[in-house]
Amino acid sequence: MSGKPKIHTYQAMKRLVQKLRDDLNGGGQDFVLLYAYNGTGKTRLSMAFKDIGKRNGTSDTLYFNAYTEDLFYWDNDLEGDSERHLRINSASRFFSGFKELALEEKIFAYLEHYADFDFRIDYEEWKVTFSRQDEQNIKVSRGEENIFIWCIFLAICQLVIDDHQSYSWVKYIYIDDPISSLDDNNAIAVATDLVGLLLKIRERRNDNDREPLKALISSHHGLFYNVIYNSFRSSGAKYKSYFYHRSKNLEIYTLQATHDTPFFHHVAMLSELKQAANSGRLYTHHFNMLRSILEKTATFFGFEDFSTCIQGIDDEILYVRALNVLSHGKFSFYEPREMGEDTKDLFQKILNAFLERYRFDLPEL
Repeated sequence: MSGKPKIHTYQAMKRLVQKLRDDLNGGGQDFVLLYAYNGTGKTRLSMAFKDIGKRNGTSDTLYFNAYTEDLFYWDNDLEGDSERHLRINSASRFFSGFKELALEEKIFAYLEHYADFDFRIDYEEWKVTFSRQDEQNIKVSRGEENIFIWCIFLAICQLVIDDHQSYSWVKYIYIDDPISSLDDNNAIAVATDLVGLLLKIRERRNDNDREPLKALISSHHGLFYNVIYNSFRSSGAKYKSYFYHRSKNLEIYTLQATHDTPFFHHVAMLSELKQAANSGRLYTHHFNMLRSILEKTATFFGFEDFSTCIQGIDDEILYVRALNVLSHGKFSFYEPREMGEDTKDLFQKILNAFLERYRFDLPEL
C-alpha cells in the first residue's frame, strides 16, 4: 500500500540507540517520542541510551525509569511501627548537589498539583518523612510515592534547564513511563506538566549562548502518549514519533514513524494478536489487549460501548460476555499463562469477526 510508513529494522540495540541519538543531533530534532507496549524492553532501551553516552567516567543522560524509582526504598520501622520514612540512595549521581540545593520548594510546586500530603527531607540521614494534616510519619500509597519521586525528577530537570552547575553534565533527558500507577486524570496532568517543562528545553535550544538540551520520552500508556504527541504538534516543536517494537525472543528491533498516524500502535497490537492467533500461542493477557483495541475503535467511531463493534454478528452475546469476563483477570505480560484450547478457539472467532467488519491494513512486524 503506497504511503504506508516504512518500518526500519535494527539487528542490535546499539544501532537502534545510535539512530535515536542521530535524530536528536544531526537530525535536528528537539524531541523523540516512542510508543511501545509493556514487555518490549523500554527500560532496557533507556539504559542502553544512557550507557552509550558514558565517556571517561562521565555521562550525558539524566534519565527517569524503573531504576530511578529503585533509588528510594521504605523503612517501615517494624519494631516501633511509628517512624516510617522513605530512604534515599544518595550514592547516585541523580542526587548531584541535592543536599546543597534544598529543593523542597521546587518539588512541592509540582507535588501540590497531584497530592494532598506534605514532606520533609532529612539531608543528614537521607530520608523523607510524610505528613497529612495532623497525621505524622504516614506511609503514602504506592501511587503517591511514585508521583513524589516524579516531582523530584521534575525539580531536577528545572535545574538542568536553568544551567545549574551541579547538572552541567546533562545533554539528554530520557523519560520512560513515569505514570505506571496513575489513573487517567493524573496521566493527563503529568503529561501536561511534562510538556510545559520540555518546551522550556526548546526555548533553551533557541538561545545561542547555551548548548541545546534534547529529550526522549517512551511510554506504553496511550492517553499519556497522545497528550504529549498532540501538544508537540500544536507547539511547532521539532520532534519525531515512533512505534517501537521488539520481536519476542529475538534481538530484532523495529521503528515505524507515526507522524501521520499517531494511533498506529493500536494497529501494531492488532497485528501481533493476529500473528499470535495464527501460531496458536495465545495467552490470557491477549484478551486484555483485544478488549482495549475494541474500546479504542468504539471511541473512534463515537460508540458508547465496545460491544457495538461486534453487534449483529453471530454469537454476539457470547463474545461480549467472554470479553467482559476474560479481560478482567490480573494477567501479567511477564508471567504469561497459555489459554486452553476452547478459549483459544473462542478468541480466534472474536478476533476474526472483528477483522471481517473492520478492514485494517495490518503490518508484518
